[in-house]
Amino acid sequence: MKIVILLFDYYTALDLVGPYEVLNKLPDCKIYLVGIEKKEYQDTYGLRILADNTIEEIFEADILLIPGGPGIDNLLKNKEVLDWIKKIDCSTKWTVSVCSGSLLLAQAGLLDGKNCTTHWRRKDQLRRFNVTVKNERYVQDGKIITAAGVSAGIDMALYLVSKIAGDKIAMMFQLAIEYDPKPPFDCGSPDKVPKEMLDKFNK
Repeated sequence: MKIVILLFDYYTALDLVGPYEVLNKLPDCKIYLVGIEKKEYQDTYGLRILADNTIEEIFEADILLIPGGPGIDNLLKNKEVLDWIKKIDCSTKWTVSVCSGSLLLAQAGLLDGKNCTTHWRRKDQLRRFNVTVKNERYVQDGKIITAAGVSAGIDMALYLVSKIAGDKIAMMFQLAIEYDPKPPFDCGSPDKVPKEMLDKFNK
């Protein structure tokens, strides 16, 4: 199974690393980290990950994964990247995104008329496209699965494994990474926090 993950500067690390950890456990899979150039790309805090393939070298995939992050905005008008995403999508069994990565799928026209989701701060931006935005951790519409913000990429990846290999395998993967969240606070979505807390994000 060929899994292709797009890299770009100012990605969000967990968007990529969470699904990477889960999907790498699939048997007979190989993950390709792909960028416009062969180089190290840095996340918003300076963590560097090497793309050892360019978009000119990768023409097909079983799974295409688009992570999010502030750098996604720099790609929304990049015709080379958008054309590549559309081309790869023609070959995929699954096309998935995490967080604001859904904006790139929408810009490429792959979410037209579909149900989808993204990080809560990006939902208004996503609604500008011909889509229906859902308040869910992940949303499947056909072969496309979009995940909400950052940590939701792990949920999405486990769900994807269940579709590919069955629930029991996905459960084993969840156990292997000891993914049993018990956060100290119940404030992980905007409908669970006071308005003044949300207002601080918009200043």
